[in-house]
Amino acid sequence: MNYLIKIAYDGSKFYGFQRLNEEQSVQKVLEEALTKINKSEVVVKGAGRTDRGVHANGQGVSFKLDINIDEEGLKSALNSLVKPYIYVKEVKSVEEDFHARFSTVGKRYIYKINLGEYNPIDVDYIYQCEYKLDIDKMKEVAELLKGVHDFHNFVSGEREDYTCIIYDIKFELDNNILSIIFDGKSFYRYMVRNLVGAMIEVGRGKQDISYVKFLLDSAENMGIYTAPACGLYLENVQY
Repeated sequence: MNYLIKIAYDGSKFYGFQRLNEEQSVQKVLEEALTKINKSEVVVKGAGRTDRGVHANGQGVSFKLDINIDEEGLKSALNSLVKPYIYVKEVKSVEEDFHARFSTVGKRYIYKINLGEYNPIDVDYIYQCEYKLDIDKMKEVAELLKGVHDFHNFVSGEREDYTCIIYDIKFELDNNILSIIFDGKSFYRYMVRNLVGAMIEVGRGKQDISYVKFLLDSAENMGIYTAPACGLYLENVQY
């Protein structure tokens, strides 16, 4: 049977989602747990390959099992093996051709920035920004980024096509914690962190908004500040 699970995890405890040799990864923990339940090897597919230090509240993962197990039973069995830094929130049976990555229709990422006093307790979960930021200027940058663009200057690694669409970017401020919410079809490696980095550079006055426009329009490969992984969350995946 083919299953889809929705999981949350603390990215500070893993070397990213994807299995990398013997390093502790989310994929490695899930596959070892599922292999134990299935009594034969299981390979999982994630909706997003979050990097080291990036968290998730709603990551989608699909896999196939040889055994027939009900959804609640599978959820309970998995959580007994993957906690405390991974938690399975939902389990459901899906069609045989369903794929956690390729069946995606949208994703939401949230980036969290502490604009108040430095908090060592949150250092792995919220970016402790040392700069005074002009949020109105950051919102101007967000308006430029929305829509369909070639994001090659905001993506790490080589791709055949860097074009994607960002549906919306919203800002929420609560008790000095700024949350920047990205909704889009898909996001490439380091893309959200680089987009936030551009906003921070403009917000702190180091770059002008015209520089961001240049990065979007230029065919050259230009560098941009990458915001730390600790503030980024894969919040939800839509199917």
